[in-house]
Amino acid sequence: MPQISNRTSALTTRTMIRAVLVVLGAALVLYLTYLLRRPIGWIIVAGFIAIALTGPVNALARQMRRGLAIAIVYVTTFTVPFLVSALIVPPLLSEAAGLVDNLPAYAADVQSFVEGNQTLRRLDADYQLVQRLQERAEELPAQLGGAAQVLGDVGIGLVNSIFALVTIIILSIFMVSSGPTWARGVVRLQPPERAVRIDRALQAMGAAVGNYVAGAIVQAVVAGVLAFAVLSLLGMPFALPLAVVVMIFDLIPLVGATIAAVVVGIVTLFSDFPTTTIVWAIWSVIYQQVENSVIQPLIQKRAVAVHPFVVLVAVLFGSTLFGVVGALLAIPAAASAQIAFKEWWAWRQLTSQQSAAAGSSTSTVSAPVVASPPAPTATTGPI
Repeated sequence: MPQISNRTSALTTRTMIRAVLVVLGAALVLYLTYLLRRPIGWIIVAGFIAIALTGPVNALARQMRRGLAIAIVYVTTFTVPFLVSALIVPPLLSEAAGLVDNLPAYAADVQSFVEGNQTLRRLDADYQLVQRLQERAEELPAQLGGAAQVLGDVGIGLVNSIFALVTIIILSIFMVSSGPTWARGVVRLQPPERAVRIDRALQAMGAAVGNYVAGAIVQAVVAGVLAFAVLSLLGMPFALPLAVVVMIFDLIPLVGATIAAVVVGIVTLFSDFPTTTIVWAIWSVIYQQVENSVIQPLIQKRAVAVHPFVVLVAVLFGSTLFGVVGALLAIPAAASAQIAFKEWWAWRQLTSQQSAAAGSSTSTVSAPVVASPPAPTATTGPI
């Protein structure tokens, strides 16, 4: 009895020490993850970009060296934003400059509108609203010089963003060039049957991410084309640059279309207000609901073979947990999880069938064969 008691106490002490070490290890991992959250986020985004660009790189690599294919794909991919900026920025700057120069005229228009309305005229007499608006409009051009400090802060943030972008691009290039080799090395370490399943799952996940990117581009193009049509019908100047703005922001799930609608709505304030603004606001609300509930789930269902309900729930959860990045990565993450679950379920079903077959074969006992007695020999008696 004393030996059993000592053994039980030793086992309890060992279990407690092991539990404490596990808790401390988990806390240390979480703390390190928190400290390294920024580079970890960069690595995740770089992996997403690498998987998305692997398809075009592999297609070009059949015709040329892989290094040259990677260079062509990356130069093409990251040159497009600069071309789009060259299309959008000059009109926006000219419109902003014109807005600042015309603010006193706009204030005069507001004053005329107020003087024509009895209620607004009474409010203006009580609070001098128009006078204050005119004073602010006249002071605004002179105050633009004080924006240097704000622009300096924006410049620092821009430099940090450029550094992060360059780091992500370099990481993704390494992943595209060496990622297949790393994946094959990991697969070779597994047993043959498991290696086949892992390789099939990785291939399917890569295809799902590539299809998701293609689907997102198709969705953004649809939004841009429809926005260009609506703005052209409304007679908006610079309809094409504004449609490009809508297309770019539409790449961001859920919130991108809203941001683009607000930006374009602000521009419409200075073109046939309020008719253009009201029509654009109504169109934006209707289209966003249709896009979030119908267009995006249907496109991503065909692209990643995920049910529209799962697509919508994944985007909602991802955006709530991780913001814009979570919304971008939610659908490919859901597709990858679905692929991994299917492969695991198929492996489990096969293992269960093999175990059942082995159990039935070992439990079957063959009955002993009993030799039948020899037939009696017929004898003939004397006649």
